[in-house]
Amino acid sequence: MSDLSKIPVTVITGFLGSGKTTLIRHLMTNAGGRRLAVLVNEFGTVGVDGDILRSCAIPDCPEENIVELANGCICCTVADDFIPTIEALMALPTRPDHILIETSGLALPKPLLKAFDWPAIRSKITVDGVIALADAEAVAAGTFASDVAAVDAQRLADDSLDHETPLSEVFEDQINCADIILMSKADLAGPEGLSKAREVIEAESERKIPILEMTEGVIDPNVVLGLDARAEDDLAARPSHHDGADDHEHDDFDTIVVPMPEIEDVDALVQAIESLAKEQQILRVKGYVAVKGKPMRLLVQAVGTRVRHQFDRLWGSEVRSGALVVIAEHDHIDHNKIREALGA
Repeated sequence: MSDLSKIPVTVITGFLGSGKTTLIRHLMTNAGGRRLAVLVNEFGTVGVDGDILRSCAIPDCPEENIVELANGCICCTVADDFIPTIEALMALPTRPDHILIETSGLALPKPLLKAFDWPAIRSKITVDGVIALADAEAVAAGTFASDVAAVDAQRLADDSLDHETPLSEVFEDQINCADIILMSKADLAGPEGLSKAREVIEAESERKIPILEMTEGVIDPNVVLGLDARAEDDLAARPSHHDGADDHEHDDFDTIVVPMPEIEDVDALVQAIESLAKEQQILRVKGYVAVKGKPMRLLVQAVGTRVRHQFDRLWGSEVRSGALVVIAEHDHIDHNKIREALGA
């Protein structure tokens, strides 16, 4: 790559638990000779996704090329965080051929695209494309809205009512900013779910966007990299609920970090997380837990009532101290009840 050419950047967006990190792991290990750098933006102070990706570092994407920005939306902290981080990646001894940015599940991608017009970087990088992941099973079920049935009933009763919810606005903004939409977890959705999810996505999209199915993050990198979309120059074609606003807020959502003692029963923890999703409408739980008698760390990832867990690596000399990040809409966060439910 010529030093005068712009480094292409792919922005990977998608709702909580849609599979962004899994996709990036696949791209890292199937880069086709590209030297990658990865910027991960977490919502919450415990960096889970960055830790997962660093554990997958390879020669074409070494650990020093994987940077994590936690506890803040990068599109809200452009000058303080985003610009210096991009400059640091471009100044690596071996310049990356391509940069992947994983936004937080609550991020609006369009404000981030506007940051690429900053004088410090606009002549050096370009947005190769925006990839939006949509959990096909969740979209088919309508769970990006807090209560779809109630919303529909209100809309039918009075067309003048604003029936949008914060979750649906995030979903629509991510879809309408995308160059490609990947329906993730296709195996869980099944043919009927995929068909329904496609209908929902096409109804929300204001322009024709390719919609592809994906399972376990597996897709040909040549399909999603090298789009040359130059998205930063195409903002008018990417409508947002927040157009015209100088910034945006995340006050609709809240996040807490729950320190976790060693647990004895993994199944009991899974049941507790499932109950939180049902009874307190918790959207996302992720983090690490120590299990008594087990030398390896337990990685926990939950989207609603769907909980996945695995032992990912040895604790080694680390303190066996666990923590779970819990995310929900602001009114559904009850710190005491959550800590009590998780046994913290």
